[in-house]
Amino acid sequence: MPAASVRPATRADAEVIGLVHVRSWQSAYRGKMPKDHLDGLDPAGRAELWRRIMQETEPSRGGVFVAVAEGDGITGFASFGPSRDADTDPRVTGEVFAIYADPNAWGTGTGRALMASAVATMARLGYADAILWVLDTNNRARRFYALAGWEEDGANKTDGSRGFDITEVRYRRTLARPV
Repeated sequence: MPAASVRPATRADAEVIGLVHVRSWQSAYRGKMPKDHLDGLDPAGRAELWRRIMQETEPSRGGVFVAVAEGDGITGFASFGPSRDADTDPRVTGEVFAIYADPNAWGTGTGRALMASAVATMARLGYADAILWVLDTNNRARRFYALAGWEEDGANKTDGSRGFDITEVRYRRTLARPV
């Protein structure tokens, strides 16, 4: 798969983002979340969610990016904006809300390109640091974040909003000011 370029997402990208979102969850979280939950994920529902997110995202505070590989179309996406955590200041702390690549694009640099674009944009928007949350058992993602300069900051949480509990750990990194 060729290297991906990154661009801002448009509402027209929502269908493919929804499909990538579902495919990545079904691969990355198999054995980590209930099978019936993963099998029941709906790309159309996710597409609608992403249309709404793109409509509601304030460009001066965040965004949604897609990775596009020549000949393959959209291979991944990332979403970021002000931190949602009560123990952070959303004026200075950004958050990567989501970063997912189609399983066929794993290991191709798609995730690195998306992360680099999200981090650079958060710095340009004035955030001093950033956080993200990751499933505690998602070792592949945790290695990816560590290699990209993120470190666990000691925070964790349990989320039961899907009808079952998952535990997430928080990662943080300082953002370099643009030159």
